[in-house]
Amino acid sequence: MKKSYLTLLLLPGLVFLAAFMVIPILLTVGSTFYHEGRFTVEGYLYFFKDPYFLKILWTTLRVSLVTTAICMLLGFPTAYFISQQSPRKKALLLALAIFPLLTSSVVRSFSWTIILGKKGLLNNMLLSVGLIQEPLNILYTPTAMMIGLIHLFLPLIIITLVGVMENIDTDLVKAAESLGANRFAAFCRVVIPLSVPGLIIGGILVFVGSLTAYTTPALLGGKQQVISTFLYQNAITLNDWYLASVVATIMMVITFVIIMIMNMLANKLNPKG
Repeated sequence: MKKSYLTLLLLPGLVFLAAFMVIPILLTVGSTFYHEGRFTVEGYLYFFKDPYFLKILWTTLRVSLVTTAICMLLGFPTAYFISQQSPRKKALLLALAIFPLLTSSVVRSFSWTIILGKKGLLNNMLLSVGLIQEPLNILYTPTAMMIGLIHLFLPLIIITLVGVMENIDTDLVKAAESLGANRFAAFCRVVIPLSVPGLIIGGILVFVGSLTAYTTPALLGGKQQVISTFLYQNAITLNDWYLASVVATIMMVITFVIIMIMNMLANKLNPKG
């Protein structure tokens, strides 16, 4: 009786997900294999044979992976520092970490155009102190996209890791130190393995967000195309919904493959789960 009651509670959510997520995804994927009244894989062959499309795919993967790696490197020590603070300081630091999420990604991206432009704040500062002789060409490059995406998604990985790290029993670290490990060794042998679940979840959030982000790459990338802007161009500008569906399917497959790889890596780093 109790299980039936719990199943009924799940039913509205399952119906909603099926109607607005599962069915549209299946229709999108199915439309890529059935075009002009016949079964075909020409869309995928056309995509993977064209060097221009492959360049866009490589740029997207490079930007997403580098953004994820940098967010992990920056977010891990930051989250560890926050998790070791008193509850009052922790609440304040978490509020500061979450604060950028309250600002629209459009506003944040436009602010980076002001900072990174040839006559922007960064170049003016570097020129004034004599570190460079001519303005750096950062805006409208993959580097600019990475900077904007790191600013966009770094809070997500910090929040995720803090939630995991604050539940790590400090007695485990003390036990490792009592057995002869120094603080750094105890950190590497205890804290890092126990933080792997949060690191993997945060990494997946950052990677998927970077892979599918549109506003930041569109504003900071200029003519540098990524998968999301390419999909938008085909669907809205060129009205080529078939190729747009192929691109969307490729994005979904890449996402699932990366998630599987990250889960395998997590099992390697933390076999006991």
